[in-house]
Amino acid sequence: MKITVTINGQKYQRDVQESQTLLGFLRADVGLTGTKGGCGAGECGACTVIMNGEAVNSCLVLAVEADGATLQTIEGETVKGKLSPVQDAFARHHAVQCGFCTPGMIMTVKDLLARNPKPSRDEVIHGIEGNFCRCTGYQQIIEAVLDATGQLKESDKEGLKYV
Repeated sequence: MKITVTINGQKYQRDVQESQTLLGFLRADVGLTGTKGGCGAGECGACTVIMNGEAVNSCLVLAVEADGATLQTIEGETVKGKLSPVQDAFARHHAVQCGFCTPGMIMTVKDLLARNPKPSRDEVIHGIEGNFCRCTGYQQIIEAVLDATGQLKESDKEGLKYV
């Protein structure tokens, strides 16, 4: 079946199998490998992308379901070599350890901030609860999100000394 999608502002038209996932399509057919496949069951969030303005687990969406959709992947976050505010905050707060969950986490945060530009700490925690990170313990991620939104107090920043 032929589908047409717009990904990170670029239009793609491809033939896909009816059973192919959006994750498989992005990685194999389009060559956008920043989106990671973790569990294949929508449990870990590593495959999160934005589809028509909403975060989705691309391992659970069939490519044919994305026909006509506008998608954004992690590759669309960096523009002309410049990191997005969330990416920059993740780097500064060492919210990236192994990096496997990071693309999905950043896309989830992008969706959260589109709906709520100034989330509280509890709202950040709730907003990322569908994304598993086995390395950071989440504290640096939460701090990065609050910093990216201008909500991390200077006194909080002074205590952030990571080796």
